[in-house]
Amino acid sequence: MAARFLIIGAGFSGTVLAHQLVRALPCTIDIWEERDHLGGNCHTERDPETGVMVHRYGPHIFHTDREDVWQFVQQLGRFRPYVHRVKTQVGDRVFSLPINLDTLNQFYGVKLTPSSAPAFLATKADHSITNPANFEEQALSFVGQELYQAFFYGYTKKQWGVEPKELPASILRRLPVRFSYDDNYHPSTYTGIPEDGYSALIEKLVDHPAIRLTLQKRLVPGDARLDDYDHVFFTGPLDAFFQYQFGRLGYRSIRFETHRTAGDFQGCTQMNYGDESVPYTRITEHKHFTPWEQHDKTIYFTEYSFETGENDVPYYPKRLWTDKEKLMQYRHLAGQQQRVSFLGRLATYRYLDMHQVIGEALDFSNRVVEAIQQGTPIPVFPNPEP
Repeated sequence: MAARFLIIGAGFSGTVLAHQLVRALPCTIDIWEERDHLGGNCHTERDPETGVMVHRYGPHIFHTDREDVWQFVQQLGRFRPYVHRVKTQVGDRVFSLPINLDTLNQFYGVKLTPSSAPAFLATKADHSITNPANFEEQALSFVGQELYQAFFYGYTKKQWGVEPKELPASILRRLPVRFSYDDNYHPSTYTGIPEDGYSALIEKLVDHPAIRLTLQKRLVPGDARLDDYDHVFFTGPLDAFFQYQFGRLGYRSIRFETHRTAGDFQGCTQMNYGDESVPYTRITEHKHFTPWEQHDKTIYFTEYSFETGENDVPYYPKRLWTDKEKLMQYRHLAGQQQRVSFLGRLATYRYLDMHQVIGEALDFSNRVVEAIQQGTPIPVFPNPEP
């Protein structure tokens, strides 16, 4: 007898899982998505006025070192080569990110080489900090006060809404300094942009007679219809599933101001603004995501970061120590559920890039199939306790 599954959420986590399950098991799958489109925050669409393919919820560049993940997405659509180069404006000057030889030479007015740059940067670092306890200490021990103040302090405070010293040091470990002129922001083995956008890829994931997608349908806690399914896979916010029983997990959200004009507005895809006095964090110009296309007009988004409220889209999990305490309470409660699993960025309360979401969904689907075939319990989470 075919199993009946319900998946809440039509982002990459839910749709990859559905795609894999219907090809490995006799089953039917319902997907409920509360928005009016699939794709979650990866949703793309053509702007009718400019003709530009727009990343509605901010920039998404596909990059991965996993060959199986790359091969998987290649089956869904054509990917075009793309190199993401990020600029940052500090005062009246513009620099390249991540910090590289060009950034260092321009900032300090020197002529460093790959062999001389490490020693030079070491003279700027604060060596009195031997065990960095937070973001600020990690930065100061690594690049020193000047670079920290210019490139990290203001941007980070705007992005997260707290002093950088309140954030964990692990956030900065994702931001490298390069002793070369390589300004490719994502130097992964495989990288690119789908020619027809991400939503077109996700549409193919759910294009199967055993999958039924319903948009603008929200899960209501305690809905008796959940009992009609053999198993439910939830990819929404973990705290929302439990009706915020232990309080809300902290997120930052983004407000986008949309602008259109003729020509080319800023000459690059992403311009960050490091000064605390500038209220926005970055400007993204979407025509540069698709350099193979030609457009006379342009559209760009100015991004403002703010604390996520009750009706806002959650973007970045803050994961402060109070959040982690609540997370453990919710995970414990999740483990007591019958026939419910939690998957994806929101349900596991982690910051995950697209390739990580897809890879984890592929791995988790294999575990689900194995559990069903062996008659063992389906895992509750794809990841161990954080």
